[in-house]
Amino acid sequence: MASNVNSRPEPAEEPGDGPVESALDTARRQLTRAAAGTDIDPNIVERLRHPTHVHRVTVPLKRDDGSVEVFTGYRAQHDSVRGPYKGGLRYHPGVTEEECIGLSMWMTWKCAVMDIPFGGAKGGLVVNPKRLSDSERERLTRRFAQELRDTVGPNSDIPAPDMGTDSQTMAWFMDAYSMQEGETQPGVVTGKPPVVGGSFGREEAPGRSVALVTREACDYYDFGLDGTTVAVQGFGSVGANAARLLDEWGATVVAVSDVNGAAYDPDGIETAAVPSHEEEPEAVTRYADDCISNEDLLTLDVDVLVPAAVGNALTGANADDVRASLVVEGANGPTTASADAILAERDVPVIPDILANAGGVTVSYFEWLQDINRRQWSLERVNDELEAGMLDAWNDVREEVEDRDVTWRDAAYVVALSRIGEAHRVRGLWP
Repeated sequence: MASNVNSRPEPAEEPGDGPVESALDTARRQLTRAAAGTDIDPNIVERLRHPTHVHRVTVPLKRDDGSVEVFTGYRAQHDSVRGPYKGGLRYHPGVTEEECIGLSMWMTWKCAVMDIPFGGAKGGLVVNPKRLSDSERERLTRRFAQELRDTVGPNSDIPAPDMGTDSQTMAWFMDAYSMQEGETQPGVVTGKPPVVGGSFGREEAPGRSVALVTREACDYYDFGLDGTTVAVQGFGSVGANAARLLDEWGATVVAVSDVNGAAYDPDGIETAAVPSHEEEPEAVTRYADDCISNEDLLTLDVDVLVPAAVGNALTGANADDVRASLVVEGANGPTTASADAILAERDVPVIPDILANAGGVTVSYFEWLQDINRRQWSLERVNDELEAGMLDAWNDVREEVEDRDVTWRDAAYVVALSRIGEAHRVRGLWP
């Protein structure tokens, strides 16, 4: 068995209960640290600290009662040296320009780790979708698509579902864009329903990749999946699909949660019997005999912890209390820099989100290829291609862990930055 990861990352300035870093601060800190372990040109690193474009739009919506409300939207485009921009659109009241930039940077690294010919983007609307009717959500999406029409496109920037959006949102977006272009353009977004050019397996893909990486990591550290105990924070698309697959493959899932708390059973939960957030919102605790808090879930004595709910779940304040032997990130940015440092010092491996949940962007790439070729793949082919891609990426990162004796996060960044840096070197700086 290979040795546990061990180089301690530089701690955050306030590693205890102080302010949590923003996504952009964390992304830039991780970039700086990873670049120090490569021979990438410092000028390229400086370029990668900044987005290529950040678009800010205002989106008016006529509410069902006849009033007009104006919402703010963003689209951050980080780097396109390896291909068109790619990344989600989220509807959430906490969306900010800075968050979109940070998340777009993570998308750049994620695409490069998977060796997918895309660059990173992220965007969203500052809105609580729960306060919108279905007809309001449709009108808002169609107007947002119009405001971004000169920004996105099948060969320039391809959005996808994210927090607060879904396959129906993408169908509305695609239809609005296509109507303005005068022809059907299914490739402008991914994550659509299969009936309008979406890919089978796209919705389940991030959770499937988390499960695949968890399986490989357990094997790497000689756990094996059979009987391995797993706690999953978050039972949305990522958490539910990961938990159900791990359960199916022999792991013992002892806890799953939603915003209201966690269902806990040390003998194992029948994950298929617990509705995901998409199937029945906020229902986890209603199906539980024993409930604990989300905070308590993070500190359960389990083999594997999968934070698959929100960013900044593991911080300097709770990382010392984590008792899992392995952390696999399902959410985007669930571990702060200070928590990373603490877990590394304690020899708790953390498999980063840019590897573990990259199934979403990978199957989005497959969907884009299907749209371009107007030929749909079977679910079996999608899952086979996804597993092959995830195993290739896992092995690329594993080699860097072993060769450089660094953390899994640093190793993933080394893989990503090496590819991005070489692409920048070959293309040069214009003019």
